[in-house]
Amino acid sequence: MKIYQVDAFTEKPFSGNPAGVCVLSEKLDEKLMQNIAREMNLSETAFLVKNKDGYNLKWFTPDSEVDLCGHATLASAHILWEKGYLKEDQEAKFSTKSGLLTAKMNKGWIELNFPALPEEKTKPPAELLESLGVEAVYVGKNIFDYLVEVESEEIVRTMKPDFVKLSKVPARGIIVTARARSGEHDFVSRFFAPEVGVWEDPVTGSAHCCLGPYWQKKLNKNEFMAYQASERGGVLKVKVIGERVLISGKAFTVLEGELLI
Repeated sequence: MKIYQVDAFTEKPFSGNPAGVCVLSEKLDEKLMQNIAREMNLSETAFLVKNKDGYNLKWFTPDSEVDLCGHATLASAHILWEKGYLKEDQEAKFSTKSGLLTAKMNKGWIELNFPALPEEKTKPPAELLESLGVEAVYVGKNIFDYLVEVESEEIVRTMKPDFVKLSKVPARGIIVTARARSGEHDFVSRFFAPEVGVWEDPVTGSAHCCLGPYWQKKLNKNEFMAYQASERGGVLKVKVIGERVLISGKAFTVLEGELLI
């Protein structure tokens, strides 16, 4: 059973967001997949099984299965092309809990085609802003996450949430974002998901299914360069096309091995 570790949304090792990618010859029991993800101890491990149209894809954190994950999908596509499971000019097709997701190579970038997940303005629960330790310009929520806009990039970069309190917020995760201070990027963000066992996710593709439509409304444009300002950091291209969001990044394989089970 081949397994890989890939740094996603980066072109150099030890940055971006590490994901496990397990290429299977047949379906595994969900308990075993959960145990493998716990053993890998990465924010997500992806499990791929070939089907007639592409691959079935599942994602697990060390604690639970999730419905959508961007960086582990990007890592999976990267492995399929790099290790010869697919030719580089072939589109990668993934059947997932969030429907059909696709990936293709576009001028050296891996381009994911994901559903747009726009937020709606909401009243935040009391523990949300208290645990983040920030004042909000805006708070919204989509089917997965809260989105909190703050006044500046500096606030995003320097905030130190209380993760014990934050884990009591009923949501998959919390996106904190602000307009970027330089012309290199349009906006910055961080992503916290203690409810699913990830205090801070280094680079979160699925969060940009919400961030893309949000900043489209704010900045009146459809294409963005985004930076997730975690300790590892990562760069994403984001393009909003109707009800879809194209999220592009690069990837680097840092480990290859076999599971001895």
